[in-house]
This record gives sequence, structure tokens and C-alpha cells, in this order.
Amino acid sequence: MFTRFNPARRFLKGAASALALLGLSACIEGTGPTISTSNPVPVALLVPAGSSDSGEALIAQSLENAARLAIADLDGVKIDLRVYATKGNADVAAQAAQQAVSEGAKIILGPLHAESANAVGKAVAGKGINVLSFSNNAAIAGGNVFILGSTFENTANRLVKYAASQGKRNVLVVHSNNVPGQVGRNAINAALNGSTAISAGTVGYEFSQQGVISAIDEIKTAATDGNADAIFMTASTSGALPLFSQMLPEAGLDPQTVQYIGLTRWDLPSQTLSLPGVQGAWFARPDAQLNRAYLDRYAQAYGGLPHNLSGLAYDGIAAIGALVKAGKSNALTTTALTQGAGFQGVNGIFRLRANGTNERGLAVVTIRDRQVVTLDPAPQSFGGFGF
Repeated sequence: MFTRFNPARRFLKGAASALALLGLSACIEGTGPTISTSNPVPVALLVPAGSSDSGEALIAQSLENAARLAIADLDGVKIDLRVYATKGNADVAAQAAQQAVSEGAKIILGPLHAESANAVGKAVAGKGINVLSFSNNAAIAGGNVFILGSTFENTANRLVKYAASQGKRNVLVVHSNNVPGQVGRNAINAALNGSTAISAGTVGYEFSQQGVISAIDEIKTAATDGNADAIFMTASTSGALPLFSQMLPEAGLDPQTVQYIGLTRWDLPSQTLSLPGVQGAWFARPDAQLNRAYLDRYAQAYGGLPHNLSGLAYDGIAAIGALVKAGKSNALTTTALTQGAGFQGVNGIFRLRANGTNERGLAVVTIRDRQVVTLDPAPQSFGGFGF
């Protein structure tokens, strides 16, 4: 893997510089600071360093490393990166954000957690500073807070649109009765409401082994009564999916005749690919080739692989760099950040929306013979301006 360093580096540098070519001819206005593009632009990076959760130390370091990698790959743009530790705490994050702005930061990248991002947004809103959070929680998006994390809404829209195009138009939604499951359910139903597909019903289950077992008969009945030709599940590989993949086929819901669709990645960990019940299932993921190039680049620079959230920091810096390269003093305003053509990131194209959420280009894939096979490649552009 490491021998591919040079091609990966060339790819990423090309991707970072190409960002400046996407949709920047439009007038750039909106809420945000005035900057001097001829001088290094101060960017505050808020990471969960110092947290009592030891796992967050890896995330914090990966995010910082990825941000510095992106800065190195920018062509002709100087970023003054200033790193602040949040300890994974909302109050500390808000204080760090206020300190960063007082020290000259023109935009904030991070923090990680939704509660912290919300606190940071409120803390600096009066200063006209925008926040590019690593969260994927759409509930805290809006105003001066944007989320970079991949959302359930984006994934659901991609998969429902594809399902409808393949004639799968009666979709049964199966979700866990916890916060992630309910958010996922809402995202799927919203996607169905905006498509030619319809809901064949909704079945919730308690997030436990017994809850899954108890829901099987109800799911079978709902699928039969609703003439479902697809079952869209919020279940993840670390949760209910292994049990569903065994018990639903046993109950007569053959995945060869009723299409299984997953809201989460069903290829991670790789052992999941061996489950009989996921063969032929559909789910969405970022452009695999771009992701491999990024991982190669990161490994060569830092001697190991990053946390899977690290690409969000690279994307944030690359987008900032592209906007700054355009030479506009108001390059970090809300209008600039939400320009419709979007940006090229390490996992594919993405754009920020006026409501603070994001849209990312995803591939639709399936599992065949324990291998991931692409059914519909990730788009290479958003096909124009606006949403």
C-alpha cells in the first residue's frame, strides 16, 4: 500500500486545488468575517483532546493530522492553523471558541460532538464567525453552524431515489426504538415522501436481542400486508443487523425477492460480508478509490491509518482553501460556503446547504459472493448550481 504514495499525493493535491474551480464565479456575500487573502488565514481547529475518553485521543490526533495534510496539499493558499482542545466537553469547547476568535480566528473547524458544536455556534454567533462542525447531527445545524458529517437524510435520499429507479416502490421501514433509529426512520420517510416510492409501513423494535426476535413476525406481517418489495433498515453491523440477516430470511422474507436496504455501512467490519442474509443487499458508501488514495497519503505522512472521521477535517480545510484561493475578502461567508457546485473532498463531492446540513456524493453498492460491488457510482459533480 505504501508504494502508492506518489500517485496518492498527486491525486490529493489535484483534488484540493480543483476545489477552487467549482462554482466560485457567483457573487460571494452573506454572514461572515472579512479576510485578507494575501495573508495567512487564521483557522481554529477544535478537537476532543484531553477528554477522559481515551478513544478520543486517537480521533483528535487524526483530525489534526488530516487538517495539516490538507494544508500541505493546498496550492498557493496559506492557512494559519490554530489547534484548541475541547476535552470533549461543550462548556470547554465554547470557551475555546471564544478564545480562538479573540485571537483572530476567521472560521472554526470542529468540534466533534453535536452538543459541543451547538455551544460553539452560540458562543461565536455574535462575532459573525461560521462553524464547520464534524458532527452529523442535523438537529444542531443552521445559522452559523454547518455539519460536515454524513447524514442519514443524505444517505436515505440517495438510496430511495435509486430504489425507485429500479422499480422498488413499496418500501417497509424497520427501525430501532432509540434515538439513532428514530432519526433514521424520519430520514427514510422524508426521502419516501419526496420520491415516486411509497411507504409500505413502519415497524419499530426495542434495541435488544429479544426486541429483534419479537419484531420478526410483525415485520413479516407488515411486509405481506403492504406488498413490500423492499425493506429499508436502520440496523447497523454492530447492532441488530446480524440477527435480522439470519431471522428475516428464515421467516420467509427472502432477500432475493424482497430487497434489503441498509441506512448504514454494511461492509464494516469486513466479517459482515460473509452473512448469508446480506448477500444482494443495497447500501451507500463514499467513493472507494478516493478514500484509498487518502488513506495511502495519510499512511505515508504519519506512519499509520487514521480514524475514519479524519477525512472531515481534510474536507473542511480543502473547502476553506478553495474559497480563499478565489481571492475574495468575503470568502468565508455563509453564501460562499454554500455555493451550489460544492467541493471535491477525500471521499467524493460534497456541498454545504443553507440550512447547515450537507449533501455528499455516494455510490450505491451491493454484496455479491462476500464482495462489495458497485451498482451506481458516486456522482462526480452536482450537475449545476443550487439545490
